[in-house]
Amino acid sequence: MIPAALAGKRLFITGTTGFLGTNLLERLLRSVPDCELVLLVRPGKRSSIEQRVAREILKNDAFDRLRGELGKDGFAEMTARRITAVAGDVGRDGLGLDEAGRALLAGCDVVIHSAATVSFDSPLDSAVEVNLLGPSRIAAVLNEMGVAPHLVAVSTCYVAGNRRGSAPEQLVDESPFFVDVDWRKEVEGARRARSDAEAQSRTPEKLAEFRARARRELGAAGSPLLSDKTEQLRSRWVGDRMVEAGRARAASLGWPDAYAYTKALGELALNENRGDVPVSIVRPSIIETALAEPRPGWIRGFRMADPVIISYARGLLKEFPGVPEGIVDVIPVDLVSAAIIAVAAKGPEPDIEVVQVASGSQNPLHYRRLVDLVSDWFLEHPLYDPKGQPIVVAKWSFPGRGRVQGQLQRAQKTLERAESVLAQLPLRGKQAEWSASLESKREEAEQALGYVELYGAYAECEAVYGLDRLLALWDDQTDDDRRDFCFDPRVIEWDSFTTDIFLPSVVQQARVRTTPGGRTGPSRSERLRAQVLAPERQLAAFDLENTLIASNVVASYAYLATRRMPRDERLRFAASLLAEGPSLLSLDRADRSDFLRFFYRRYDGAPVQQIDEDAAEMFSRLIIAKSFPAAIRRVREHRAAGHRTVLITGALDFVVKPLTPLFDDIVAAEMGVRHGAYDGELTDVPPTGESRAQVLMDYAAAHGLDLSETVAYADSTSDLPMLEAAGFPVAVNPETRLAALARKRGWLVEHFAKAPGAPRRLVPIGPRRTRHGGLANPLVPGGTA
Repeated sequence: MIPAALAGKRLFITGTTGFLGTNLLERLLRSVPDCELVLLVRPGKRSSIEQRVAREILKNDAFDRLRGELGKDGFAEMTARRITAVAGDVGRDGLGLDEAGRALLAGCDVVIHSAATVSFDSPLDSAVEVNLLGPSRIAAVLNEMGVAPHLVAVSTCYVAGNRRGSAPEQLVDESPFFVDVDWRKEVEGARRARSDAEAQSRTPEKLAEFRARARRELGAAGSPLLSDKTEQLRSRWVGDRMVEAGRARAASLGWPDAYAYTKALGELALNENRGDVPVSIVRPSIIETALAEPRPGWIRGFRMADPVIISYARGLLKEFPGVPEGIVDVIPVDLVSAAIIAVAAKGPEPDIEVVQVASGSQNPLHYRRLVDLVSDWFLEHPLYDPKGQPIVVAKWSFPGRGRVQGQLQRAQKTLERAESVLAQLPLRGKQAEWSASLESKREEAEQALGYVELYGAYAECEAVYGLDRLLALWDDQTDDDRRDFCFDPRVIEWDSFTTDIFLPSVVQQARVRTTPGGRTGPSRSERLRAQVLAPERQLAAFDLENTLIASNVVASYAYLATRRMPRDERLRFAASLLAEGPSLLSLDRADRSDFLRFFYRRYDGAPVQQIDEDAAEMFSRLIIAKSFPAAIRRVREHRAAGHRTVLITGALDFVVKPLTPLFDDIVAAEMGVRHGAYDGELTDVPPTGESRAQVLMDYAAAHGLDLSETVAYADSTSDLPMLEAAGFPVAVNPETRLAALARKRGWLVEHFAKAPGAPRRLVPIGPRRTRHGGLANPLVPGGTA
């Protein structure tokens, strides 16, 4: 019996943070009670291996059955007694093991290697380091220590490549269709490709391109954020090049992607490097939702078919390539785990043994049948759009990949052009969400295109995987083992599995809307609003322009400049500075601090007493008239909740001074004074961009407040540093770029408006010219700038 064969054995397992590894670990703990388990876990950046085991593995709902049987304390005692975690990484030579880890590995009877880079669009070098070299690294360490436990390596049926017809359980290089490849040169090529891409990404031309793209996305967000975004774009570009390199190399050799290609060469390398280590290779096909263990429908994360199915149900994919008569070779994860355990219990053969775990040759699920089942199920159980209306799924066709890719690429380019046009318009608030909505649609088109590129080859695959060794192993099992460790694919009834287990699990995992009509509970915005006003928040920081008032520093200056002007001079003033508007807007978009310094020089020579008098009047006649009542109420709500409030603005202090009773503190720009007049020069760095974020951080530190409990309100990407520094960012009447970012990041978006009926006073926005061509200073009686 399987439990008896593994009783008292110590098993070393890699990959237990993944889908298959989690299921395998749960099955061993529950069904093989007398074995010990050593888990190789890569340390996290901010977490120890023990924390990763507790949070990322044992906290998973796969273990709910065991927790229910043993109780919380019993489960904790059992796992502490039977599980030992060691730090390591199969992507490193020597596995990154310390002496204690090597000693534990040396004392193991069985090694089950399930760790892998399983993404079909993995960067080439990452897939090579983990999938190709990982198994050989394990064998190398074992041979170096002079021990020879049974190594069970998990591969994939798709090492057979894009072949048609029979794919038996044989080593890759034994196939008559194998292209002779030197795996060592493939490793060298992958590493060189990474080095070349890194070097190219650092050329002046590419860096300028990344910097320009960062500025298009973030606007005047400040140098630190722009630099960070530039580096993100550079790293992403290198990653994309490596993904393309993996796809291209795999396709050139007849594999569907870098995953299958590196797994195939990994088998070759392991066969060559295994030395005295006995090896079995288990090759599953497409691993999907559990049939029965630990419960029907258990799954961890999105699997290969899941995002395609959900995109179809949401109306994003109208068709998908595939061969209607072809076989979708899916195998439930619990059958794969059971097969791995059975292979480990049986023990090794003298030569490498290959066991395939698939369904197509014995119990085929044809593509057309799957499509019909999915379509019928979603017609009966539709998803619902944001308005609560049912989404009617399209009639799925079976086009070629080229046609679908062409349609999606054209849609993507059309949306990109529309998005580019809207990005140039001065949209704000709800209008800016048009652009954000277009961006979401473009991303959906990109996502759908990615699915076609990634999974199209699998939908068109016509290989039939032989199961001779798997079925022979099944025939050797006792009745008890067949009950407790089922790995016979013939037991799957595809109609009921698809409609009763698989699709409900996929929908639940996707967390999509499955109920009609309007929402009965609070909306997402209402939930976020409740969070920002919760008593445990400590500080609320506000921007001024387009956050509390529909005005700006230009309007304030224009009011003060024309306050004492005759009507005809006001008109000339307005016409002159209107012409200057585009250049001012361009400077503001480029760098908010530079704009403020440049613009505030117009106050040079303005009498302090006169400005104070006129600013007090401006507050009642302009600021209040253009204020957002909902924003003022929000400040008061924060104060009523016991939160400290602070206004952080690049506006001048005398403009916002009347707002003092509303806030605990105000941080504003200040100008120097000479002989009773302003000198037009700021006394300190204006609180904009990254300096505004620093002001917020310094303020929180000075008052003993937690930034993670801080709420920040602002309207522009120039305010991103402050928004990102706060634990609860709120985008108020956001401009286009911020609207898109807020949507992506799930931030609360508020649309505050002026009170209806407020006077619409036309404020001139431009200085007149002097006879010398310079700018007149209307704030200085009889003076010029």
